[in-house]
Formats: sequence, structure tokens, C-alpha cells
Amino acid sequence: MGSLQPWHWLILAVVVIVLFGAKRLPDAARSLGKSLRIFKSEVRELQSENKSEPSIETPATPATPAATPTPVQSQRVESTEQGHTEARPA
Repeated sequence: MGSLQPWHWLILAVVVIVLFGAKRLPDAARSLGKSLRIFKSEVRELQSENKSEPSIETPATPATPAATPTPVQSQRVESTEQGHTEARPA
């Protein structure tokens, strides 16, 4: 008891095929494989980032103040049409 017999697996496979259909099962397996590949690559990337980061240590010198932000110049765009108040999509 406790383990599935081969005929249990057969019944389970038939139920899955009947529920989802034979056409949708390969598509589902393909998308599951793509998702697993993406997940693996993201995990590897996170692990490599953690290895490349130096360990956090307290600095021997006091922290330097943050650099002052650079001001941004804004430009006003003049409309060529007079009295036009209707908004148009971009």
C-alpha cells in the first residue's frame, strides 16, 4: 500500500488525456519546458550576481555625501494652431 501500481498510472494518464485533449498536452508540455528554462537561467543569474558582489563591510572612512542632482532643462513646445483644445492621441 502507499505506492501507485502501473494500472493506477494508466488510469491517471487516460483521465488527463480525456480532460485536456491530446492536442493541448504537447503545447502545455512545451510551455512548461520554456518556463523551466527561463526559471533556471534567472536562478543562475541571481547566483552569479551574489558571487560577484563583494561582501558588505563597514567602511573605514565616513561616507561621502551624495552628489547633487543635475538640473534638467525643460522646453516649452508651442502649438501652431490657435485655440486648439482637443487632445489627440500620439
